[in-house]
Amino acid sequence: MRFVSMAAGFVLATLITAGAHAAVPADADYVEFTVHDIARAKAFYGAVFGWTFTDYGPTYASFDDGRIGGGFTTDGAPRSGGPLVVFYAADLDATLARVKAAGGIIVKPPFAFPGGRRFHFTDPDGTEVAVWSQK
Repeated sequence: MRFVSMAAGFVLATLITAGAHAAVPADADYVEFTVHDIARAKAFYGAVFGWTFTDYGPTYASFDDGRIGGGFTTDGAPRSGGPLVVFYAADLDATLARVKAAGGIIVKPPFAFPGGRRFHFTDPDGTEVAVWSQK
C-alpha cells in the first residue's frame, strides 16, 4: 500500500485547509480489492488471515477483521497500484465539494450501495481514493 500515506496526507491536508477540521476522517476504515475471481480471493485471504466474508451478490463480498473492514469486487479491472483506500466522512456532499475545490478529479460520482453512499476521486498525482458515508 505505497499510496496510503500520500492519499491520507492529501485528504487530511485538503480538509484542514478548507477549514473543516471537525469533518476530518480519522482513519481509513475500509480497503477494497478489485479482483478477477471473488471465490479465489476469498479462499486466499481466508487461508492467509482467517477472514470470514459476507456476500452481496455475485460481484461483491466484504470482510471485517475487527480492526478494518474491506471487500472484494469484480467491478473494474485489478490495478497495479494496489487496493482502493476508502475514507469515512460524516457529510459526503461537503467532502465532495472540498475535493473538487482542491482540484481533485471525480472519477466515480456519488452512488448508493447497501450501507450508504460513496464517490471516488483522484488526487493531483492520479492516486484513486474513495470516500463513503452512511447518509
